[in-house]
Amino acid sequence: MHEVDLDVFASELAEGAFAIDVREPDEYRAGHVPGVRTAPLSELGAHLAALPADRLVYVICASGNRSAWAAEHLEAAGFRAVSVAGGTSRWARTGRPVVRGTDARAA
Repeated sequence: MHEVDLDVFASELAEGAFAIDVREPDEYRAGHVPGVRTAPLSELGAHLAALPADRLVYVICASGNRSAWAAEHLEAAGFRAVSVAGGTSRWARTGRPVVRGTDARAA
């Protein structure tokens, strides 16, 4: 499993990277990275058909643990995936924008 630095992720996201947040819906609504789609880890299998097979999938969670697990499983399923180091917690701590509420786009 590969991990990507938060600064690299921010740059790639600004360029249109595809990213999913594997936290649970209540966590996602409490604050998520703008432009990142929700695909809760507990439902990840149901979202596989919506993931791009031809693009790198960035996976984020609160700290990096769940996203690392999810990225490993996505790679085993044939996707190219990387976990975002530090997750949404580090994203918010570094002053980057966070969206709150029900603006959830499912993967």
